[in-house]
Amino acid sequence: MTRVAVVGAGIIGLSAAHALRKAGADVLVYESGTPGSGQSAGESRIFRHAHDDVRLAAFVRHSRTLWRNWESDFGVELVSPAGAIAIGDSVEDKLRVLSGLPEIPVELVPPGQLAARLPILAAFGGKAMLDAEGGAIRTHAAFTALTGELENLLVPDHVLAVRHSSDGGAEVRTGTRVDRFDHVVLCAGRGTAALARSAGLDIPIELAAHARVTFRVRADVDVPLPTFQDASGLFGETGVYAAPSADSRHFAVGLSEVTAARPDGSLVDPSALESLATRASAYVRKALPGLDPEPAGYVHCWVTRLPWGDDGVGIWSTGNLSAVGGHNLFKQAPALGEALAETAMSGVVPAALRPESRLGTS
Repeated sequence: MTRVAVVGAGIIGLSAAHALRKAGADVLVYESGTPGSGQSAGESRIFRHAHDDVRLAAFVRHSRTLWRNWESDFGVELVSPAGAIAIGDSVEDKLRVLSGLPEIPVELVPPGQLAARLPILAAFGGKAMLDAEGGAIRTHAAFTALTGELENLLVPDHVLAVRHSSDGGAEVRTGTRVDRFDHVVLCAGRGTAALARSAGLDIPIELAAHARVTFRVRADVDVPLPTFQDASGLFGETGVYAAPSADSRHFAVGLSEVTAARPDGSLVDPSALESLATRASAYVRKALPGLDPEPAGYVHCWVTRLPWGDDGVGIWSTGNLSAVGGHNLFKQAPALGEALAETAMSGVVPAALRPESRLGTS
């Protein structure tokens, strides 16, 4: 039986471990903190099909199928049925890209229907689009399901180094252990590049930090809320994204803008996170009057961006070690887990995810 180590128990690491088990591998997952508490943190994430790169849209479509399979396997809703709403002139570009994938149901939304679907939004008469099979990913439900399945495979320890071993396998050194495997998969977020570099893989991750702010919904909403993206600029910001909680009583709002970090992880301007949160509140006052603009919670997380775009993603592999890098990956987790398992078991990275393919190019 092939022995595989997965370093990192965020959504990608757990997805890889799940896929590896299904492929018949003997798996251990290393995580120094609580699973899902790093870059995967938060109560909800956006599932959307619209991307600049049609290849990524197709990959995400496959991931949506796998999310449904998980729902069937685990017996729990993992993506809400309310869809994903996007507004602004960029809607035309999104529709143009997705027109090449007719199996993804998208449509323009008239202003009257927009108000009915997203009653917390201020009056808006511009272009709006519904991605009918998008929605809010139930992150807590996903982690509960995956950790329940993988509970006995979790090693609560920090990984200091991974390397190729003299016997042709790979070695993992933690705070208290030395373990050997046939293959190691790195899914350690901001820690991935450093661990990979010591094993001969150079991943060009650009590190930054990001803030999302949670707001209370002011009144009872009698429809499930969709996720939301605003590129219109009408309300003072572009690149806004938001997702509801499972009960539609809270809405998490973030700006796509990030604050720069140095390679050692120190922030260039530590006050920038506060500024992003303040701007999110100001945006809510203008654009989302159905929300109380007083923050009810925060998520601060690292961003690991690749040079070819905000949605760039790739898998690097050498010998008996593989690593994944990229940003905005939560929605892709089931498909990336499947691809990482294939890489570990066969030694071959799927063509679309090789770095030279630059999947997710803006």
